[in-house]
Formats: sequence, C-alpha cells, structure tokens
Amino acid sequence: MDLDVPPHRAPQPREAVAGRVPLAVVVVDTDGLVSHWSTGARRLFGVAREDAIGCPAGELLPVSGALPQESEPGPSGGTYGDFGPELDGSLSGTVAYPAAGRARVDQPERGRIDILWWAYPLVGPAAERLLVLAADAVPLHSGDEGGAPDSETIAPGFALHTDFPDYRDLVGRLPEILPNMSVHEATRIVSQVLELGYPTLEFSRHARIPVTPDWGVPRRSVRSRPDDPETAADGAPAPRAVRRPELDLEYAAVRERLEFLNEVSGRIGTSLDLERTIREVTSAAVPRFTDFAGTHLRAAVLAGEGFPDGPPDVTTVWHRVWVEHNDEPGRWDDTVPVGESIAFPQHTPFFQCMVTGEPVLVPYVGEEMSNRISGEFEKRDLRPLITHRSLLIVPLKARDVVLGFMVLMRRPGREPFDDMDRTTGAELAARAGLVLDNARMYTYQENVADTLQDSMLPQVEPRMAGCDIATRYLPGTRLGRIGGDWFDSVKLPGSRTALVVGDVMGHGLNSAAMMGQLRTAVLTMATMEMPPAQLLRNLDDLAQRLGEQYLATCLYAVYDPISSELQIANAGHIPPVLVRAEDGRAELLDLPTGAPIGVGGVAFETATIRVRPGDRLVLCTDGLVEVRGQDIGAGLATLCASAAHPAASMDDACDTIIRALNPKGGRKDDVALLMARLNGIPDDDVAEWQLALDAREVARARSLVRGKLLDWDLPDAVESAVLMVSELVTNAVNHGRIRHIGLRLVRTGALLCEVSDDEPAPATLLSASAHDESGRGLLVVSNLAREWGTSTTAHGKTVWFEQPLVRFPRPRSNTG
Repeated sequence: MDLDVPPHRAPQPREAVAGRVPLAVVVVDTDGLVSHWSTGARRLFGVAREDAIGCPAGELLPVSGALPQESEPGPSGGTYGDFGPELDGSLSGTVAYPAAGRARVDQPERGRIDILWWAYPLVGPAAERLLVLAADAVPLHSGDEGGAPDSETIAPGFALHTDFPDYRDLVGRLPEILPNMSVHEATRIVSQVLELGYPTLEFSRHARIPVTPDWGVPRRSVRSRPDDPETAADGAPAPRAVRRPELDLEYAAVRERLEFLNEVSGRIGTSLDLERTIREVTSAAVPRFTDFAGTHLRAAVLAGEGFPDGPPDVTTVWHRVWVEHNDEPGRWDDTVPVGESIAFPQHTPFFQCMVTGEPVLVPYVGEEMSNRISGEFEKRDLRPLITHRSLLIVPLKARDVVLGFMVLMRRPGREPFDDMDRTTGAELAARAGLVLDNARMYTYQENVADTLQDSMLPQVEPRMAGCDIATRYLPGTRLGRIGGDWFDSVKLPGSRTALVVGDVMGHGLNSAAMMGQLRTAVLTMATMEMPPAQLLRNLDDLAQRLGEQYLATCLYAVYDPISSELQIANAGHIPPVLVRAEDGRAELLDLPTGAPIGVGGVAFETATIRVRPGDRLVLCTDGLVEVRGQDIGAGLATLCASAAHPAASMDDACDTIIRALNPKGGRKDDVALLMARLNGIPDDDVAEWQLALDAREVARARSLVRGKLLDWDLPDAVESAVLMVSELVTNAVNHGRIRHIGLRLVRTGALLCEVSDDEPAPATLLSASAHDESGRGLLVVSNLAREWGTSTTAHGKTVWFEQPLVRFPRPRSNTG
C-alpha cells in the first residue's frame, strides 16, 4: 500500500521493541560480599547460590571498577576484560551513575562466552550497595529474544523507561528481577533503577531495546494480518511477526506528538512571571506544531485579581498576551496586536471554546466560514488571515475554570489539524493551564503581599516640627516579600516627634500581622506621652498577651527640638547612628540594650542624648547590616561610614546607605531605614509665659499673643489665634487648681499654641445647646484650628492647637 507520508510523521528507521532476556541478578552489600544470587546467576556463571552468598563479589562477577577487586580471575580461571566505564570501588553509596560493559567468561560447560552486564549503585539505609544484572550475549547474535540477525554490534546501555512504548508494563516487570526480597526492599531498589536508567541493548547503534527479565512467560506478539506471508495458516503469529505499515505510521505520529509535548513541558514554567509563562507556551508551539499561535487571558487573571468569578460570557474582556507566527513580519500586528483587550462575539468558534471549555477544531476555513466569522467583528477584517487555513482553539483551564485560550492555525499546504492534533493541542493547553494557574496564584499572592505590606507601612511626613525625615523600605526576597520590619514617626505635643523602628522576628503573614498590631499599639501609646522606657514596658506586656511566640526588637526615640534632646529606649534592637553636623563624625550610640519585646520580666531604660541642629539620626533594622557568615560589626562599621558620607539631600543620604550595604539588591531579609535630620527650633521662634489663676489673665493672654504675632510679622494669624487662646486660657482658669497656667507659642511651618494647667482630666469636646452658657470653647477651637489635641502628664494636662501660616508680601512704600 502506497501512503503519502508527511515528513514530520516519517517512522524511525527501526522500531524500538521490548526484548526479554534471561538475566542474572546479583546484589552486593557494603563490604563487597554477595547478598543475593538469583537462579539466572547460577545458570550463567555455574556457581550455586549457597556457594555465592557471602563470597567476595570480585571473585564471581565480571564487573570491572564497580568492585574493590579488579582483574580478578573468573569462576574458572579466566579473566574479565573489555569492561567499559569504571565506578567507585568503595561501595560507599556515593556513586551517582550506573555503568555497563562486556566481558569474556570461561564457562565450565560451554567454554568462553560473551557476557553483557549492568551495574547500579544503590543508596539508602539498607546494606545493599550495588545491583548487578548480566546476560549471555550469544543468543542475541543469532537473532533470538528480540535481537537482529544482521546485527554485528551489541552493547548494553541505559535509557529512560519513558523512551519506550508500553513502558508501564516494563515498569511492572522490574520487581520480578529481584530475588527473595521484601516489597519494601524491592520498591527502594526499583525506584533507583528507574531513576538512573532502564537497561537496554543497542544493536548496530541504530536501535535500543528495553530489557525485561525472562521467567519463561510466553512473549507477547505484535499484531499481524492473517494474510501476511510470515503468519501461520491457523492465524497464529509466526516466530517473527510483521507489523503493518499503517501501524508503523500511527506509532510514529503518536511518538512524535509525545516527544513534542515532552519538549514543550521542559520549556514552559521556567518562571512564575505570568506574561513570561504565556510567551513560553506560545513560542513553543511554533513552528513545530502550528504556524500561528495567539494566547488570550481573562483580564482579571492578568491583573492578578485572583480566581475569575463565574463562567465567561459576551461581556468578558480578554487580553491578548502574546502572538507567535512564522508568516512574513508585521502581517498580524495591526489586526491582532499584542496587548489588545477585546470581548469576543457570541457566534464565533472563539466564544464556543471559552464557554464550553472544550477544544474547537475547524480542519479547513473556507471562504463562506471565513466571511461568517469575520462578519461578527465590527472593526477588523479577519478574512485575509484565516481563509484557507486550518483552525484549532484550545482552552487554558485550571480547576475547571477557563482562564484563557490559544488560537492555533496552520497555513495552506500544510497538513490540516485532525482529531489527533486536537488531542495534542488539548494536552498542551492542559499542561500550560497548570503552569499558568501556578503563575496566576503566585502573581495574586504577590499582589496581596505588596498590598498588605504597603497598608501597614506609614506614609511618613517628610517635614515635622524641627526635623526632616526620609525613609526606605526594601522587601526581602523570600516568603512572599512580606516581613515584620516597620518604621514610624508620631507627632507629639510641644513640637516633639517620636521616631520608632521595629523588627518582628520571622517572616510571612504571621510576622506582618504582629507588626501591624505592635505598630498600632506604639502609635496609641506615643500619643499618650509615655516615656520611652514605659512605652516599651507596656509593649512587652501586650506582646506576651498576644502569645508566647511573639518576639520583636524595637527602638523608640522622642526628639524635642526646643530643648535639643533625644530620649531613647532600646528593646534588643541594633543601636542607632548619630552623625554630628559639627565635624561629620558618625558614632553608634551606646544605649542600654534591653531584651526583645515579648521576653517579659526585663526592665527598660531611657537614655537622654544632647544633640545640636543639623545632627542626623539613623535608625534601621538588622536586615541592612547582617550578612550570613559575617560579623555584624562589619555591617555596623559600613553603616557608620556610609551615614557620614556627605549628601545633597536626605533622600540621597538614604540611597548612599542602601548602595553601600545592599550593592546587588540581593538581601533575603527585609530592610527598614529611617533617617531624621534634627534641625531644632531657634529660641527666637519660641515664646513662653506664665499666667496666674485669675480671670483677668485672659485679657493679658490675648494681648501677649497679639503682640508676639505682630513681632513675627504674622498679622493674618492674629484674629484666629487670639480667639482660640482666649477660650483655652479661660478653660484653664476655670479648671486649674493651685499652680500657674503655662502659655507657649512656637513658630515653625505652622503656628503651635499650647496652654497647660495642673488639672489631669483631659479636655473634652462637648455638644452645647442653645441655652447653655458654657461648653463651646473647644468647639470654637475645633472649627478654627487645623489640628488640636490634649495630652495628660504627671503634672496636669496640655491643650494645644495648630493653625497654618500664610505670609503675604507687604507692598513697598512709594514715599521717600
């Protein structure tokens, strides 16, 4: 029968068939002694089992290099030669690869015979360290047992068991070759044989035949036709059955597709990047399987929004991720551009595929069908691209949900897609869908991690009263980029600023969740004006109530720009760096270390540091200075050196530190960095007075505020400030006890006013009715001030407000 066979379906010169060969099976233990000796070994080597067990294997086996003894005499005085590659003779289980070879052996009854052998190194807890298989090569030369009568060269080799048809049946036969072994022992050894390679025979370097042991079971014959000349009259297969050409072609076609799928599987999934994965899948199909491949994903999948909700319909938006083809360049760019978002019409094969989740095959797109498909699209003409082509559309699914689909087309002149191609395309899409879903889940989890981390990190104001702040956060490269490092700045009464850096031990969502709880607690306690040591004490108690596994380090500092002081307490954190503006010298501050938050029962101390305007304070987490295998002192030294480096701005200074300590961006731990330039507030911008507990002092307070604001050239702030100061001083006079009232004005980027008295109860905003004679003071302040608040101290309370300053240039005088 003459068949027109396409080149890509041509069968191999020789078919690989399974050959059953009587095998000798021997297992050698760690000491080089025979522990298992099969009946086949007795027949091949002429040595009884009781004589072989416990005997040095080198005296019995022709396996050169795999045993401690080499060039030993054989069982009948002969020597073993032509042994092939050598193995480690220590039998220590460290050999990673098997070996094969040939040897001449003098057999007492048959004389000198040709032996083929395979040696597998074994690993595991048992004493077995070497598996040896051997066979007589003489029958193979005569064409028996699957051999070829015209073959001149026979050599043992190894190949993956998946390289042969019916490999599952071959795998099932492997346990039978191990004599007198338990299921556990046999399973362990068989798994290593499969991993290292299946024993094969190579004939004339053209064919490989997988070897299975022969236990006398009749050999399975290949299918043949009753009228074949080499078939017996009763229809039973002759000794050498003839395979029909149709079966050869079918086998070659199936094998080619399996090889294609295997090759594609190895090429895709090299990255968890979603778009790169799609490009890999699309490019792998062209030109071997198709001439055009275009991949579309649901917009929700590409955006990393999680699993799509519900089946697709005419409103579903699809994103064309990638197009690959071997047509002339630019032909597809205008009609099907990469990156386009599109909703596919209902009466098209594309819509049919994405709704049913099944492949759609159109072997030939004629002109009528081309007109019908193209007519569904309003703004594009697909006819020049799809007419006279073969079309296959396969869905990309995960957990029975369509995530996308691939459009595959073959040009005229190439064999159209058929049912076998549809199966191949569906299998390609199934494998791609699995990889795609993994990439989708990774992208979604990464987006969730980034969102969670961003939501937990504060938006620090770059300018606070008396200091400038710059921050950096670098996510780690492990565990979803989520960590427990954080920084924060808190605005406090009296123009003070709290600076905090913390690091929850561990990584992942648990650490990030604890970080959010601790950061919120610090923010709350800071606004209550707790001293640094007391704040860490309370934070430690909170961590212990949250759970024993909660541990964190923390550094909390309060900067007073008026008194030029830093109050700092440390809970097991790396020390901060202070860069002196006077001489540019950087030093690690020597602070009482304390224990990490969550340890419990450890006292914390507050240290007071005198600073000067222009000094810079650098706080960071250990991820910046710690490197595995290196002393942390080296990292701290580099931190000091880089912090002292001159920089044009605070951001530049932070970047200098990051570059010095993270040159390649490859640190696995996350990093938090906070730098504050302590500018201070000049004395000329601060005014303080003491007022008596007398109602007449309210008028005096108004006069003092008015005069100071005019001195500061702030006439537009006078009216509002005087009114609010009047209300706060009145409240202080009414509620104060025995001490005087404090009044302070601070001019920075805004105007800050503070009124203090010795009543500890915090000021409360009341809802006064139309008939109430009091209770409206704080309501007035709340409406006029940009911000206001109250804080309680050991000596009383302070009520403050802040109002913006608008400076208008005064007109120049025309006189004189």
